[in-house]
Amino acid sequence: MSLFATMDVAGMSLDAQSTRLNTIASNLANANVVKSSEAEVYRARYPVFAAAMSAVRGEGGGVRVERILQSELPALREFVPGHPLADDEGYIYRPDINQVDEMANMMAASRSYQNSIQAMETTKQLALRTLTLGR
Repeated sequence: MSLFATMDVAGMSLDAQSTRLNTIASNLANANVVKSSEAEVYRARYPVFAAAMSAVRGEGGGVRVERILQSELPALREFVPGHPLADDEGYIYRPDINQVDEMANMMAASRSYQNSIQAMETTKQLALRTLTLGR
């Protein structure tokens, strides 16, 4: 694999992990938003990764976001009759998002992002050292 292909693969990884971090941030931001009906409740979103071909040489060895899935979990129903958004029966609805799981996913995505940056930095250093061999 060439140095350029390595950079291309790391770049694809950065794009994918960035999308993953954005969806996690969106899930966390909406985890405690309440609505007056189950149909209006925010549904967690999760990116689906797929193998991708490198744009530089047509080689395999990258990742891309194929699509973003929306959670099918039902909304959590809570009895809070005094809440301004409560329905006629006194219930409010919130998304079924586990904030601890989302934070763990965010840490994993952040580490993967950092690893891709480190791979790019190492590749850059190898290219620079290769250029200095002829001196």
